[in-house]
Amino acid sequence: MIAINPTHDAARRSWVTAANDVEADFPIQNLPLGMFVPAGLPANAPAQPGVAIGDSVVDLRALDIAGLLGGDAATAVRAVGRGLNGMMALGHAPASALRMRLSELLRIDGDGALRERAAVLLQPISTVTMTLPCEIGDYTDFLTSYHHTERHGRFKQLVDPVPPVFHSLPVAYHGRASSIRSTGMGVRRPNGQWRESDDTVRFGPVEAMDFELELAAFVGKGSALGHPVSLDEASEHIFGFALLNDWSAKSVQWWEQMLGPFLGKSFMSTLSPWVVTAEALAPFATAGPSRHPDAPPLLPYLDSVLDHREGGLNIALEAWLSTQSMREVGAEPVRLTSTHLSNLSWSFAQMLTHHSSNGCNLNPGDLIGSGTISGERDEERACLTEITSAGRTPMSLPNGEQRLWLHDGDEVTLKARASAPDRISIGFGLCSGRILPAFTYPLTPVVAT
Repeated sequence: MIAINPTHDAARRSWVTAANDVEADFPIQNLPLGMFVPAGLPANAPAQPGVAIGDSVVDLRALDIAGLLGGDAATAVRAVGRGLNGMMALGHAPASALRMRLSELLRIDGDGALRERAAVLLQPISTVTMTLPCEIGDYTDFLTSYHHTERHGRFKQLVDPVPPVFHSLPVAYHGRASSIRSTGMGVRRPNGQWRESDDTVRFGPVEAMDFELELAAFVGKGSALGHPVSLDEASEHIFGFALLNDWSAKSVQWWEQMLGPFLGKSFMSTLSPWVVTAEALAPFATAGPSRHPDAPPLLPYLDSVLDHREGGLNIALEAWLSTQSMREVGAEPVRLTSTHLSNLSWSFAQMLTHHSSNGCNLNPGDLIGSGTISGERDEERACLTEITSAGRTPMSLPNGEQRLWLHDGDEVTLKARASAPDRISIGFGLCSGRILPAFTYPLTPVVAT
């Protein structure tokens, strides 16, 4: 596992004032990586690698050109192409060297001359355009929450709501990487086909529109085809994490799902733009997932002392809803979900190990979704399907509105924070998307851009 080092020092502070706020997502102990288009340039201009500190973003290429990096830190930045994939492919060491150098440049008690040179290379985050942090070649979404699985099984009236396979391996499906987008982009309500309660089949704008609160891991160092990754080696291949909203058209998914999710999931997924590195999260490592009483012993390839001891992360997650009516009167968003990563039954290391166990190769930038992070308590239900009992029980909002499913204009925002005793807590930034009306058939041809 990644060792604790001076960059994690809870006493360290930054000369970027906003980074020292107790509620800041991006204190100097975080330093997440992303890709941004500088202020004043078109949104489709080439993105540059950056790091978040407080309310600012540091231009990493500009730091390198200014001679403020060097050695492995410079190597990490120079490996970046159209995304962070090149840096990810190098493994943890170069990114760790970059983190150490950034921490020294940004600390309040560091070299004053270097501070002056670095300060002019910061831009307010509010003025830049964030893009996806890397090119995502493959996306695998897991199903690792027992309570999410059990509730859905009951809604479908399955004899066994949690199939035995859930306890033997981390279940997953191959998602659609091409429709993953960064936070803030509108989410077009999909058209789809589904079966009504009277057995008639319809096609049109989906009514059962849902969010799903997930955490996602990025593969760093890849693996060769035919070469599995052992459980104790898995952490070497996980570069970092981001928030993921796995938008779902539930009625479409339930009707089509013979082989697995297809059009009910592939229309879009929203990803937060900052990669919180595995090194930044090292102080928040905790015991791996506990086994359900009904679960058989783990098979040896998914069992290790290290994963039991440090396979989890102390991360609390939330989902918030803002409706069009709420925004018109200036009402605050309402919290839908408050859950914790410990509600998962499988660790990310187990997910990656099982993924590669048949020799499937993993590539830098591949995305691994946790699945919906639902817990046992009502407030831990991490999607509307669970909150409304699959559209049977309306959810009432403080302004009198009700929801069975998401309406056009509804905006869902995901948040998360990692915390531990005597440590500075760190956040992930926001993962937001607003529902846009569906296109009406017959369609007007559109040229892809």
